[in-house]
Amino acid sequence: MTTIIASETLETIDDCWNHIGVVGDQSCPKLPANVHCRNCDVYAGAAQRNLQRPVDAHYQRDWASHFRQIDAGGEVRDSSALVFRIGREWLALPTRVFDAVAPQAKPHVLPHRSGRGLSGIVNIGGKLYPCMSLAHLLGIDEQGAPPARGRHTFARLLLLRWEEQAYALPVADLHGIVRYASAKVQAPAATINKGLSRFLSGVITEGDMRIGCLDTALIGFQLARLLR
Repeated sequence: MTTIIASETLETIDDCWNHIGVVGDQSCPKLPANVHCRNCDVYAGAAQRNLQRPVDAHYQRDWASHFRQIDAGGEVRDSSALVFRIGREWLALPTRVFDAVAPQAKPHVLPHRSGRGLSGIVNIGGKLYPCMSLAHLLGIDEQGAPPARGRHTFARLLLLRWEEQAYALPVADLHGIVRYASAKVQAPAATINKGLSRFLSGVITEGDMRIGCLDTALIGFQLARLLR
C-alpha cells in the first residue's frame, strides 16, 4: 500500500497509513470505522494533493521523449482515433472531436421529429444532447453483428462536438483509442457497401481489425443537416 509521492509534496503530506494505518501498527483511531486506509478522507486528500503536484521540466522532457520515439516498425504514429462498432462495422473518428464517452441512456422521443436519424434527446450529466443514429446515416444494419467471442462488449454513447454543436452517438461496442501512421491509411475496399463507402476517408489496420476512418467534415455536416 506504500504510495509514491513526488518530492515537492513530501513536506506537506503525512503518510500516516504507513505508520499508524494498515501498513503500520494499526493504532489510528479512524481505522476501526474506515476498516481500511483507502476509505479514509485523509488518504483520499493526500492522493488528491499528490495528483495535483506541479509537473517539473525534467518530467515533461522524459515523457515528450518517450512519445517521440519511433516504434519497432519504423512508423511514426502521428494520428489517433476513437474506434467503435456499429452493427458489424468497426469505424473511427479523430479523438479531437469527442468530448466524452458516457453510459447508454434511452433517448426521449421528440414530438414530430422521429426518424431521419434523430432518435430523440438524452440527459447526460444534467445536459441534454440530441441522440443521433450513425447506423441510420451510414446505412448499417445494427442487427447484423456476429456474437462477440472471448471479449466483453461495451455499448456506449459517444459525445461528439462539431462546430459548437454536441451530439450523442450510440455505438454497439467501444474498442478505445488507436494511434496510427497517417501515411499508412489505405483506400476503402471496393466491396464495402456504397452507403457506407462514401463516408469513408480511408481504412486502418489494428491487429486483425480493419477499421473504416469516417470523413469527419462529412459526418459533421450530415449530423447538422439531420438536426435541422
